[in-house]
Amino acid sequence: MKIKDFAIERYFSEHEFTAKYLLSASDPDGFSLQYVLDLASQKEKESWANLRLGYTETRGAPALRKAIAGHYAAMTPDEVLVSSPGEANFCLMNVLLERGDEVICMTPAYQSLYQIAESIGARLSFWKPEESNGWYFDPAQLKELVSTRTKLIIVNFPHNPTGFSPSSEDWNEIINIARHRNVVLLSDEMYHGLIYDPKDQIPAACDLYENAVSLWGMAKSFGLAGLRLGWLSSKNAALLSRIEAFKDYLTICNSATSEILATIALNNSDHFIQANIRKIKTNIEAFKQFQERNPELLDFHIPKSGSTAFVRLKIPSPAFEYAERLVQKTGIMMLPSEKFDYGGQHARIGFGRQNLPEILKTWEQFHKTGG
Repeated sequence: MKIKDFAIERYFSEHEFTAKYLLSASDPDGFSLQYVLDLASQKEKESWANLRLGYTETRGAPALRKAIAGHYAAMTPDEVLVSSPGEANFCLMNVLLERGDEVICMTPAYQSLYQIAESIGARLSFWKPEESNGWYFDPAQLKELVSTRTKLIIVNFPHNPTGFSPSSEDWNEIINIARHRNVVLLSDEMYHGLIYDPKDQIPAACDLYENAVSLWGMAKSFGLAGLRLGWLSSKNAALLSRIEAFKDYLTICNSATSEILATIALNNSDHFIQANIRKIKTNIEAFKQFQERNPELLDFHIPKSGSTAFVRLKIPSPAFEYAERLVQKTGIMMLPSEKFDYGGQHARIGFGRQNLPEILKTWEQFHKTGG
């Protein structure tokens, strides 16, 4: 397989562990190992203490899959396949797609959501948002893209990088568009639960449509990216079985330590998700005040969900050039829109890090001094 470099991850690889500040991280601050273990039940503590570092079940430990299924309305443990999120996406597309298949994906998007399909030889169409309308993704435009040849529709809500999430009515329309054509719907739900107003929460796609595959994991909603653990949930048993078989050529199974820690976190989810929501909402307010003090620097649509926003930079230079100056002069790493293959006027902002106010203070000083 020939595949392009993953532009977002290559840029993070260059700066993430050398820059002083991460302005564009999509994952919240990581929780400590001790924080997780302190929440464990007595049975979970015994499992941790007696853990043997051998192989695990390919589909995921039964206790873990039970904990995962408990976060859906209509899923069973047998309808869950545990993997790393990136691996799950890679496996799904390789078992589902053939050269020439038509695939629809949102844009801007996390590159692996469409790049793997393109590398297989799929023909891509992109569902674009209306920036002036709060990055609104109109289901009517999606409907126009779907044809009798469409094999896969890829959506991502809460959306990275814009923070957009559809209304219940629009979400049901998106589901019905896929159902009408019996198209597989891959729903990237890595930010599931990070909804600032509970009434705006939409169900997982796998709970609504038998041919949907929901992708979720521990990195974003839970702030446990270091576990490198996620899962696919679907009523499509045959597709899950094919993905499981393909996984045998990659990791085969998951980390035993990660599976226990993820089980503990899932059984105590409010201690992670609600803590992250509080931090994100506080940081969004700080960023709103920053934008109001510096209206000549950027435009900002306040997100309703997730941990990121996509801001329009009102500067003469391309976003990439500005980001390079910013990291060199201040140590602030900013992810420019060129890395999303989405022009050169935007940047992703992350709201999940405790030190965002300090980052904004440093950025503002840079801007006020002619940066």
